[in-house]
Amino acid sequence: MMPLGYLGCLLLGIACMLLLDRRFRLFFWRDPAAAGLVTAAGTAFLLLWDAAGIASGIFLRGASGFATGIVLAEELPLEEPVFLVFLVLCSMVLYTGAERILDRRRRGRARRRGRA
Repeated sequence: MMPLGYLGCLLLGIACMLLLDRRFRLFFWRDPAAAGLVTAAGTAFLLLWDAAGIASGIFLRGASGFATGIVLAEELPLEEPVFLVFLVLCSMVLYTGAERILDRRRRGRARRRGRA
C-alpha cells in the first residue's frame, strides 16, 4: 500500500495550517516563542494522555497499510506525535481565528452604537 500515506497527509495538513497561520498571523506568526511553548506543552500533555490510555489498555495500535509501521513505544506509532502537533496547531489557529472574528464583531457593534 502506501506506508507513508498517513504521515504525508499529516505533514501536508501541518503545512497548510502554517500557511493559513502566516496569512492571518494568528499563532506562530503572531508570537513564535509563545506558540512554540503552547505547541510543545499541548503535545506533551496529549502524549501523557496517550501513555495513560496505552497503560490502561484503552488505546491500541491498529494495523494499517497507510502507516509507516515505525513504533516509538509500545502501541505508539511514529504518526501519533505528528498528529498531536497537528491537533494542537489546528486548535490554536481555530481558537485565535475565532477570537479575532469575535473581537472585530464586538468593535463593529460598539462603533455602530457610538454613531446611533
